[in-house]
Amino acid sequence: MKKLILLLFLGCFLVPYLGFSQGSPDYTGGLKVKLNEDGSKYFRIISWGQFWARYQDEVPDDVSKTNFSIRRARILTFSQINKDFLILTHFGLNSLNGDNQSPTGKGDSSQLFFHDFWLQYSLGEKHAIGGGLHYWNGISRLNNQSTLNIMTLDNNRQSWATIGLSDQFARHIGVYLKGSFGKLQYRVSVNESGKNTLDSAIDLANPDTFIAGDTYYAGRDLLGSKDAGKNFAGYFDYNFLDQESNFLPYKVGSYLGGKKVFNVGAGFFYHPDGSVLVNDDLTLEGQDVAIFAVDAFYDAPIGKNGSAITAYASYQNNDYGDNFTLGQTYETGSMVYSHVGYVIPNDNKKIKFQPYGSFNLRSIDLIDDNATTFGVGANAYFSGHNSKLTLEYLNTKYGDNDAQSFVTLQAMIYL
Repeated sequence: MKKLILLLFLGCFLVPYLGFSQGSPDYTGGLKVKLNEDGSKYFRIISWGQFWARYQDEVPDDVSKTNFSIRRARILTFSQINKDFLILTHFGLNSLNGDNQSPTGKGDSSQLFFHDFWLQYSLGEKHAIGGGLHYWNGISRLNNQSTLNIMTLDNNRQSWATIGLSDQFARHIGVYLKGSFGKLQYRVSVNESGKNTLDSAIDLANPDTFIAGDTYYAGRDLLGSKDAGKNFAGYFDYNFLDQESNFLPYKVGSYLGGKKVFNVGAGFFYHPDGSVLVNDDLTLEGQDVAIFAVDAFYDAPIGKNGSAITAYASYQNNDYGDNFTLGQTYETGSMVYSHVGYVIPNDNKKIKFQPYGSFNLRSIDLIDDNATTFGVGANAYFSGHNSKLTLEYLNTKYGDNDAQSFVTLQAMIYL
């Protein structure tokens, strides 16, 4: 019983691996409210915020080059009445800035919304089934990334490969099965596909507005197809060294040398008739959306005095339909992404410095060209991931377009 209570106590969103407390010497488990004397019935409350100051050189004359924003403001709770049942609720807002904030706090960007809400039932010690608005995603580790311990300033955008297309902010409504067989962990799901997509600007009532040769991510509405109403996803990773927790779905970005982890994974996302191709005669043809990836993650202490390395690499193949493109973010083609960071040796256990670099190369079918993104930055940890500053320079180039550069400073605290 004592071991079970300890597992429940540590198995929270902020501590995705037993013994890992986000690299903070001050962290003692967060806020846990006991509902009975021995603590086996409880609920947890976690809150965090990320504030950005960003400089962009290439902007119109009437736009400021420096802008402030609340990148994330979140609250997460979960509770158990016994080891067999769990309920999780996660809500907040994202990217609130001077352009989208509301004068009365009632605008869309000012409103809190559910990121996650799911119920889970245990199927023994190593397996569970659940349902709701969930984050048990497929494709890759970065499509399951925790936003609290990302090593780079933010997640690689194209790795969150379905946001606004079939889901609500990287979460689907559906059922999932997750667990482990020895060192192999798995998560698979069957989900409802959202009808209101980022392609919803299409005038469904007026087919004459369709452009021949274009592909739209609006399969269910445009085709009237029930087959486009469901999608399927899965991710599988083999833990060669220390075992990561899969108590909750959020993958750790950097352990800061707190564990020795080497994982190799593979995943997929499949949405039959998720996209629609407009033929030359303006007839519509269903297109299956199929995305898959392979990746590898390594994090380990090296040398003495707290030095550590974090490295990640992935290959992702994106098929959103013939020559699909939307906002230079979702595009049919392929992607190679990698990042590496190094924790500098330091006798001070509270303060750590971690320079890093990242690289993203995408091959895009529609333009028959590439897009590249290169980033360098550094994290200053004052209490592990619980309190940190991040400074990053990012340069991105899309085909023949001029390169865009950004310098961003992030302040983050979570409790």
